[in-house]
Amino acid sequence: MRTWSLSGVFIGYMGYYLVRNNITLSTPFIQNQLDLSKSDIGTITGSMLIAYGISKGAMSVISDKADPKKYMALGLILCALVNVLLGFSNSFYAYVGFVIALGVFQGMGVGPSFITLANWYPKKERGIYTAVWNISHNIGGGIVAPIVSLSGFALAALLGVSMADFNETYWHMNHFYVPAACGVIISLYVLYAVKGSPKNEGLIDITEINEMRGIKTEEIKAVETPNLSSFEIFYRYVLKNKNAWYVAWMDTFVYMVRFGLISWLPIYLLETKGFNKEQMGIAFWLFEWAAIPSTLLAGYISDKIFKGYRMPPAIGAMVIIFFMIIGYFTSNNLYMVIFFAAMAG
Repeated sequence: MRTWSLSGVFIGYMGYYLVRNNITLSTPFIQNQLDLSKSDIGTITGSMLIAYGISKGAMSVISDKADPKKYMALGLILCALVNVLLGFSNSFYAYVGFVIALGVFQGMGVGPSFITLANWYPKKERGIYTAVWNISHNIGGGIVAPIVSLSGFALAALLGVSMADFNETYWHMNHFYVPAACGVIISLYVLYAVKGSPKNEGLIDITEINEMRGIKTEEIKAVETPNLSSFEIFYRYVLKNKNAWYVAWMDTFVYMVRFGLISWLPIYLLETKGFNKEQMGIAFWLFEWAAIPSTLLAGYISDKIFKGYRMPPAIGAMVIIFFMIIGYFTSNNLYMVIFFAAMAG
């Protein structure tokens, strides 16, 4: 059952990025359609990310009291709905409003994933399995480029128009509607695959399962909080936890780099580096997928070498990223720009 649950949150979180990174990929088309400035595009992408950042914390607190699979599936369906509405948008303020709503609903994906992983995997195994789950956002964020591209060719053929005409008039179909349809289908899989805790599924406690397998499990005293609200739990065990603040501070800088690069990658490569749309799509895809082996390696190293300490590999990665960003901005060679973008990812 835990394999099913892992596959459910893996594919589910992949779906969340399908209906989010498509917004970034569509920014050149939005800019062209509405004749927007770079500041306007920054407002659109920035509004979504700020809303997502706030929602990620708030929605995760709420998810503690919810059924993980229903909560995750609902968020994915709402994200798909916003994508459909984006396809009908024709004003700057409509885009801003809808991407803010999208950012809010995007926050519903993380909490259920962590709860499911904690329910089925003990601490000593959690590093590698969390790393496995974590690559889902790279797969989802990267695969959106080929999905948008291939569905564009298919829809253009179906409509009997050239790709140039399709990109001018019908681009919202493959950038918004196709990812939305994928999101709805994936939400159904989440409802099917994700299970409750072992106890809720009529199984023995995870500690007993590991003892039967010969795995030593540390005895952890559970903190009973049946009478505390979600906010009280958040305030007592997160807001007042200095370690949570250390991780949040580290994550702030990691995501400043990541989202700064990915949010501007399409327009930057098209306008500054002289890429065509196909080359830009490849760079976008590799930015996400190149992170997959390094994510798995980081999970393995943090478990086996650093015995559960996650910060040393993270700090080492930030040092490497610093040099990759310098190469990304200074190089004018097509292949080297793609290489540095992939390595930064």
